[in-house]
Amino acid sequence: MTVDMWEHAARMFEPVEAKWDTPGAMAQATNPKTVQTPALDLIDKALVEAFNTPDSRLIVCMAPQEGKSVRVANDFPIWALTQNPDLRIVTASYAQGLANRNGRAIRNRIQANPDLGLQIANDNGSVSEWTLQGHQGGVLSVGIGAGVTGRPADMMIIDDPIKDRKEADSETYRDNVWDWWTDAASARLAPGAPVVVILTRWHQDDLAGRLLERDTEAGWKVLNIPAQADHRPEKGETDPLGRAPGEFMVSARGRTRQQWERRKATAGPRTWASLYQGRPSPDQGGVFPAAEEWARYNQPLWVAREDGSRIVPGIGRDDHELVQSWDLTFKDKQASDYVVGQVWLRVGAHAYLLDMVRERMNFNASLAAVKAMSAKWPQAVAKFVEDKANGPAVINSLNSQLVGLIPIEPEGSKTARANAVSPLVYSKSVVLPEPELLPNVEELVEEAKNFPNGAHDDTIDAFSQAVNRLLLMPLLNEGRTIEPDVYDEYNEQGWSISPV
Repeated sequence: MTVDMWEHAARMFEPVEAKWDTPGAMAQATNPKTVQTPALDLIDKALVEAFNTPDSRLIVCMAPQEGKSVRVANDFPIWALTQNPDLRIVTASYAQGLANRNGRAIRNRIQANPDLGLQIANDNGSVSEWTLQGHQGGVLSVGIGAGVTGRPADMMIIDDPIKDRKEADSETYRDNVWDWWTDAASARLAPGAPVVVILTRWHQDDLAGRLLERDTEAGWKVLNIPAQADHRPEKGETDPLGRAPGEFMVSARGRTRQQWERRKATAGPRTWASLYQGRPSPDQGGVFPAAEEWARYNQPLWVAREDGSRIVPGIGRDDHELVQSWDLTFKDKQASDYVVGQVWLRVGAHAYLLDMVRERMNFNASLAAVKAMSAKWPQAVAKFVEDKANGPAVINSLNSQLVGLIPIEPEGSKTARANAVSPLVYSKSVVLPEPELLPNVEELVEEAKNFPNGAHDDTIDAFSQAVNRLLLMPLLNEGRTIEPDVYDEYNEQGWSISPV
């Protein structure tokens, strides 16, 4: 017998005698590995409310590896089916492989627990799509971007639509996720269907950010549980768990306060603010720290000669290195980007900015600027030039006049490259001159303050290119990987990253 869609919607919300009041209670009764924390209690409450509210919209944000995905993408759909075995549930994740694992886990839990009162249909038990014996309900598991045409959803759960920082920093990928939601997923929602999005926040413009900004009429509710309580009364915020300021959450993985502190230190401010606090932009400093927090020096590190050139003592020693870094464009129009050339000195594990030119220049002026900087700093033989846009033309034109022109192929987005060197700024391994020594240094600080949302970022491109080669590439040569935890390894292995 065919069930009218409105009749099905009405049946969805008929009161059912519940065996378990919450997904957490069901999980504790059917899964001996379940760990219940105050944060998961709060998530349970929000899930039950969302389930019992037609057309509800819920976003849940919490630190990685604290049980949110298991509770929302595994326990919750099983619990929902015990409430109403006719529910047609769609679960989605960033990749089909992860979606399949979630679908398999739900199916296996049901098969292993007869007390749930559910049975997988004999003729429909694939990991990505199955139904319950004798009922319309079941689970369809899809990857973001996969089609759901013809598959109505009485409930939808989206678990981690973005995989990692690389995807989060890609506007193209963020657009793809949004297009999937607007064009495919949301169009399959049955009347009254609740939607729950569970994620770790990577970016202001991720799916959660766009839903809150663009889908305002839907009434999205946000449950954000930061790893560390940081009340912001000026914004009307209190801690959802009622913790004292600075108190860390009770960890489902058993993290101690010391381990939380270590995680906070190694993650860096941007990662901590986004992944662990649920606020993709730190309150101050953005990708880079506030202006007053940059390390500075106030005495010249060079000797000026009568001919106008500058010499740096110590160049030639293993722990001293002097380089130029160039980000080039040729348009000298008012609205164009800037040509930026910088001189950087490495002393041990610290990089010092010595000089910078930042002007709108045409092609000939750009060539003259590179030659002038080379004459001013004759020891800066290595000249890093970004090998895209106008860089190759400059290299071709100057190869017969200057030595040491090194094309650098940029890896990843501008934001990804800036993120790679950002911890070195916070750790005081990057040192800027006071304005008395280099007046235009404040142009770099201003661009850093507004990055990545400022009108210009040319000084940041040149800076990240130089610091990457001076401070990070030696680690790669040692076989090390550039991840937040590497800064712990610095200290443990005796690498100095403290300010001089």
